[in-house]
Amino acid sequence: MSGGAVKKGDLFVFYGLLKQGAAGQPADLPLEVSGKFLGACRFRGRLLDLGGFPGVVEGEQLCHGVRYELNDVSIIGAMDEFEDVTDDPATSLYTRQQIPLLDDHGAPTGEQAWIYWYNQPTEGFTDIPDGNWPLDRGRTRK
Repeated sequence: MSGGAVKKGDLFVFYGLLKQGAAGQPADLPLEVSGKFLGACRFRGRLLDLGGFPGVVEGEQLCHGVRYELNDVSIIGAMDEFEDVTDDPATSLYTRQQIPLLDDHGAPTGEQAWIYWYNQPTEGFTDIPDGNWPLDRGRTRK
């Protein structure tokens, strides 16, 4: 289930396997040629360890992410597929929605970015205390 149309130039925030240099980043997803990584950012949520990959849900933790500017919208289908986004909210592992980006102190930057928000029950998963998924951790879900 997506949160609307994505346009060229839109920002994304990646917090897990899609971060630049992340272990488990899908080799068949051409992020480097479809946009550009713009550096670190923060956002509010609750970052969870889902067993080899993270998910974020509603929360007040100041989480770490990486800003990404999309230049080629044709990659969205593949990104949604990687994140198991479907048109059925009951089965979609993630949803794509927009959130405000924050600076290192939690103040709004005025930017909005798309994020893949975890969309399934969270019981049994542990919080990531510092809100930062390590680049060297992870495995491809597919």
